[in-house]
Amino acid sequence: MSKSHFVLVLLFILSFSSLSSQVQSTNDALNDILKKKAAHFKSEINFNKAQHFFIKKEWDSTIIYSIKQISLGSNKELTNYCRFFRGCGYSKLSLFKEAQTELHLISKDFLFYPLVNKTLGQISLQLKDYKKAIYYFKEVQKSALPKEDYKISAIYSNLGICYLHLEQFSEAEEYFFKSLKLKEKEDDLLSLIGLYMNIANLYYVQYQDKKAIPYFEKAYVLSKKTKDFDQKEYTAFNMAMVEENRGNFKKALEYRKESEQWKDSLNNQNKVWALANYEKKFAVAEKQKQIKVLEIENKLKNSQRNGLFFSAIGLLLIITGGVYLYAQKVKNSKIILLQKNKLDELNAAKDQLFSIVSHDLRSSVNALKTSNSKLSATLETKNYDELNQLIIQNSSIANGTYSLLDNLLHWALLQTKQLYFHKESVHLHSIIQQIEYNYKPLLFDKAITFENLASKSIFLFVDLDSLKIVFRNLLDNAIKFSNQNGQIKFYTKEIDSDFCEIIIEDTGIGMSQNSIDELLQDTDLLSKKENSEIIGTGLGLQLCKQMIKKNDGTFFIESEINKGTKMIMRLPKAK
Repeated sequence: MSKSHFVLVLLFILSFSSLSSQVQSTNDALNDILKKKAAHFKSEINFNKAQHFFIKKEWDSTIIYSIKQISLGSNKELTNYCRFFRGCGYSKLSLFKEAQTELHLISKDFLFYPLVNKTLGQISLQLKDYKKAIYYFKEVQKSALPKEDYKISAIYSNLGICYLHLEQFSEAEEYFFKSLKLKEKEDDLLSLIGLYMNIANLYYVQYQDKKAIPYFEKAYVLSKKTKDFDQKEYTAFNMAMVEENRGNFKKALEYRKESEQWKDSLNNQNKVWALANYEKKFAVAEKQKQIKVLEIENKLKNSQRNGLFFSAIGLLLIITGGVYLYAQKVKNSKIILLQKNKLDELNAAKDQLFSIVSHDLRSSVNALKTSNSKLSATLETKNYDELNQLIIQNSSIANGTYSLLDNLLHWALLQTKQLYFHKESVHLHSIIQQIEYNYKPLLFDKAITFENLASKSIFLFVDLDSLKIVFRNLLDNAIKFSNQNGQIKFYTKEIDSDFCEIIIEDTGIGMSQNSIDELLQDTDLLSKKENSEIIGTGLGLQLCKQMIKKNDGTFFIESEINKGTKMIMRLPKAK
């Protein structure tokens, strides 16, 4: 990779990560004012609901009740607040044009107008309109709003990013170091790591390697103290590129391996080891089968020799030997017949599984092939917007195919009784948080609102790995069959002291009762559904059902067409 190419990669990664780490949550001062306003204007029901959902960050509900207040109310002050609510809500949902429209309608005498400028600056930065972003951030600097209401270090950092994109390097350097002076006193490791990488990038694009490399190294060292795998991966990757440009390929390889290690989750490593172990056991089993066949052949030969030997002794012994051989033949025939029937069942399952999986794999590969053709054509036309969409599409296809193969591996291990189960007490709310983190990009891509409403006091007595597999499959299905701007939530119901219900509810396309009955059919074999384009192959759900059963739980579905779906599990609680 040439140095110029390396700079472009860094500029994309670092500006995005820095921005995402600097977006500030709703400040305490604003929340206090909103609660006082709600208490003062008790009769304004729509405003009260809008501010309530705004504080809870439930953006769809915030937008709905805000427009009701604007339409039905006449108070100018409350209208300004509601415009601000809608602007923030649209911004959080990545509807930036709508957000700008709402925020520009707010009058400048609004108490929190500096926060309006701050939000407009962040939107402009997202839209890569850097000159506008600079204007808005500088307006925030001029405001009389106390600095406790926003981090001035974040404003400086954002200004530095804007100037860096505009290649006004001296201004970028000035603001980055203003931000650094403040951030080194703040307790925000991720933001400080992003700032170090931005400063390094600033010097690197100017070919000032001696100034840039110490900041890459600072970011890398600091990333050791954080649990954020993305930052660990980025900093290690940057160090690999630095060493590669230095010509130290051995050290570059070490950093690149470290970057790849952070990229691959521990779960993926376990899958690789599980697959290798499965292949080893399969090879051993085949050898043992061959040994047993040879042993049986030797026994038959010995029986025949014994029969001939005893025939010389007398007719009685010949008859006895004949009866014995006949009995052995009947017994062996029964064994062979049972083995043949079992083999036929296994072949039937294999054929069905190959039919299902090959159909899905072929569709995924064809889609990937078509998308790659478009990608090549787009590279020639240099249409970067379309190129970005095709890359996202390729990633989605690859992730779907990987999920199918992952489910196939676990299903095979489960069917051959080689999947290790170890039940222990696990904290339900924390597990759901982990699963939500892994699926945040998919949720963000479809603007789906996710809620983890599971009780924080519930502990389940289950196998942790299998529970994660179940939750990942069910959440993946919920995202797949949810519409844009949908909602997904996890919540619990305590049945009694021994069991708890975990419900995964979505607002997606739903399914008919016939589809539910087919999916819940109690069978060990897979079947290709007539409406598979809607409900999928059923492999993931088949895996979920069997793993829930292995954990002494039950599973059922409630759904209606176009009214969403509830996936309900009943699992034992830890005592």
